[in-house]
Amino acid sequence: MKTLLITCTILTLLACQGSKNEPGSNNTMEENETLTYLALGDSYTIGEGVPEEDRYPNQLVSLLNSSTEYTWAAPKIIAKTGWTVDELDEGISKSTLEGQPYDLVTLLIGVNDQYRGGSVDQYEIDFEKMLLQAIGFAGNLPDHVVVVSIPDWGVTPFAPANGKDSEKVAQEITAFNSVKKEICDRFGVVFIDITTEYRMIGGQDEMVVDDQLHPSGLVYKKWAEALIEIVSKKEFK
Repeated sequence: MKTLLITCTILTLLACQGSKNEPGSNNTMEENETLTYLALGDSYTIGEGVPEEDRYPNQLVSLLNSSTEYTWAAPKIIAKTGWTVDELDEGISKSTLEGQPYDLVTLLIGVNDQYRGGSVDQYEIDFEKMLLQAIGFAGNLPDHVVVVSIPDWGVTPFAPANGKDSEKVAQEITAFNSVKKEICDRFGVVFIDITTEYRMIGGQDEMVVDDQLHPSGLVYKKWAEALIEIVSKKEFK
């Protein structure tokens, strides 16, 4: 009788253990969880002049959902045309960030710091603080943050039409991006250079919207494709 009782107890324990691994159990819930993405930036992130679906964060999510094993929610975007790093910081403080940490955070900021004549030294200080915030939003996982370089707006029709020296703009953008990459390298964050290609295509008619300054959805598609090359190789959860 004692042997029978022990045998029944063992079988019961095995059955319970097996049920934990069945589809739909708590152990597999994480595999089916929707992943979250926070995009921080300025006009290039909010997609000034293009439909919502053409913004690079939205195009990235579409690519991820169609080509990876994970399911991604629509991106949470904190960005506004004209924002500097300081203004992005203020915008973040006024926003509701639910569901932290985010599985992915992208950061593209700095063009307005350059446009307004800000110094590279001050940008270095401000950007480092912002990058640390981004890493925090990603659960203190630097490899879940991707930084995008600043596009060179000097190549667009807007620059000569408004009396801007394209060569000077290019030199300043290069300096800002150099500092930006150095900080990313220091903290182990991936830095994507979209500036080199943008300098070749950013002035083409089909690559700008009506204001002749901001990129069209075709440009943002290229950025989304560059991002997915990085993001699709990462493991989440």
